[in-house]
Amino acid sequence: MKNIMVVFTGGTIGSMKQGSSIDVNGAGSYMIIDLFQEKYKSSSTFETMQPLNILSENLVADQWINLAEQLRAIDYSSIDAIILTHGSDTLAYSAAMLSYLLSDIPVPLILIASNYHLNDERANGLRNFNNAVRWIEEGASPGIFVVYENNRSESILYLGSRIMQCEAFTDQFRSPYDMVLGRLEDGVVQMAEQSNSLTVSDIRPAAHPILEQIQQLDTLVTDILYVKPYPGLNYELYSWSSNRRPTAILHDLYHSGTACALTEGPYSLPEFIARCKKDNITVYLCPVKSAEEAQYASTAALIEAGAVLLEKIGIEAAFTKLMIAYSLFRSEQEVQDFLLKDQLYFERH
Repeated sequence: MKNIMVVFTGGTIGSMKQGSSIDVNGAGSYMIIDLFQEKYKSSSTFETMQPLNILSENLVADQWINLAEQLRAIDYSSIDAIILTHGSDTLAYSAAMLSYLLSDIPVPLILIASNYHLNDERANGLRNFNNAVRWIEEGASPGIFVVYENNRSESILYLGSRIMQCEAFTDQFRSPYDMVLGRLEDGVVQMAEQSNSLTVSDIRPAAHPILEQIQQLDTLVTDILYVKPYPGLNYELYSWSSNRRPTAILHDLYHSGTACALTEGPYSLPEFIARCKKDNITVYLCPVKSAEEAQYASTAALIEAGAVLLEKIGIEAAFTKLMIAYSLFRSEQEVQDFLLKDQLYFERH
């Protein structure tokens, strides 16, 4: 018998259809336990808490700090695991941030979501909850994970720091290189086929040297601008005053690790990078497989202009790590050493 703390935060998995719209509902959050006990046989017991009750698209950064504080306040000796229900819209960001804030957690922390509200017959939320419970009952490892059923009815186990945003048209999560920890079948992890993928046995609580400083943060820097490239992106639209400007910029790249490298003009990323550098704003480029594979002349031009390449890390993990970096450090050198050298929770692959 396992004792599981279920942490409700809202989201579609905690919502109910009210008229023509779907919104969070206090009763909706707890409904998943009732539905689980009606449908599945389990000897596990549940404790509950609800630090948040929001649609996850309304999540703001300091709520991560509050959530992590409340999760750290749990008496881990009295429970076997934590299941955290979360909205799918921002789950990947929360999974990454909690991986950093709680990297030394001594019990499994499993985030789940639902593609539809629980009363919808298409919803996978209850099955995600059941698969998380079954894995806990079979001996889940400590760490931060996501359990989510894909469109082939497979229960996929993701590492919290290696999951990417849910796709708009398919409601599917992915991970870099599609490398996952495995599939859950009757509570047992069936290992992923990729030879270079992490395995569950590789995951251990990570008490890195700077963890205490991270856990003492009471707020997060949020003045980080995220820019996604597209044909015709006019960088002259990005302007700021001397007293209100981004702390840093995370610039996404096309799949080959490139973006517009025209030498000048409103569409020139190198010119924009140079302008930012003049204003003491560092532009980070991500994602890219590795610096060695970023061989296009256009990518080289971006680096020559002053951009910093964040290799071997997904956007969600990079963005949340940037927030922590600029919350901790004042010098650019310290920030970049932290981003490029420190491995917090297996985020670099």
